[in-house]
Amino acid sequence: MAGGKEIRNKIKSVENTRKITKAMEMVAASKMRKAQDRMRHARPYGEKIRRVAANLSNAMTEEYTHPFLVQRDPIKSVGLILISSDKGLCGGLNTNMLRLVLSHMKTWDAEGKGIQMTCFGNKGMTFMQRAGVNIVSHQAGLGDTPRLDRLIGPSKVLLDAYYKGEIDVLYLCYTRFINTMKQEPVIEQLLPLSGETVGSTNRKWDYIYEPDPTSVIDDLLVRYVEALIYQAVAENMASEQSARMVAMKSASDNAKDVIDELKLVYNKARQAAITKELSEIVSGAAAV
Repeated sequence: MAGGKEIRNKIKSVENTRKITKAMEMVAASKMRKAQDRMRHARPYGEKIRRVAANLSNAMTEEYTHPFLVQRDPIKSVGLILISSDKGLCGGLNTNMLRLVLSHMKTWDAEGKGIQMTCFGNKGMTFMQRAGVNIVSHQAGLGDTPRLDRLIGPSKVLLDAYYKGEIDVLYLCYTRFINTMKQEPVIEQLLPLSGETVGSTNRKWDYIYEPDPTSVIDDLLVRYVEALIYQAVAENMASEQSARMVAMKSASDNAKDVIDELKLVYNKARQAAITKELSEIVSGAAAV
């Protein structure tokens, strides 16, 4: 059995660790509320532009069809926008996302499809670099508040590749926020935009375009895709803070259990030492 001093040092070390995890839990809880508010505030704009894009897709003129709405067949190359966290200590958030992405990548690789990837977040980027994936653009250090101007540049690399025909389909990979205790990794098709994606209906809309249909459609659909990417980043950040808060709470609870067990061991060792000393004193007195 370890000595009393060693056990006291272990207890002190675990208590210091518990203080850190408890502080991180409180910080994550504060950031989680802000991230959830930011995510919810972004939803009305996303829903509105989704409805406008749906109506516009039904009102497309025969003279012009935007490349984002054209289904390509066969699919020879795939683009991926992977959104992960910059920091760890958030449970299995990144692990679950990367496991889902890898399963899809193995399927595409077996089918002979090329893969190009854009990474947001340090964790996903470093993992994919080790895996040897073709990363065409990346952005790390997004902080606690996502900014659209920092998302447009890396995303535009794959959007331009789709325009040029270098990739035939573009997917968006992120962790969707369900609630504080549940976050779900998802892979959604970003391009080409289908009627199901934009939520189009059978209603026909008659639009008057100013200055011309091509300019309006080009600008609106690009804004729509950017809104989808921003919303995905906001969802992933809310999921990250929620997962980190739960993970740190679990770590704090486990540390408390370890401290209780160590104190029990310490008390047993101390009691054994006292009993031994008493036995030696009694034996000595009897010998005299």
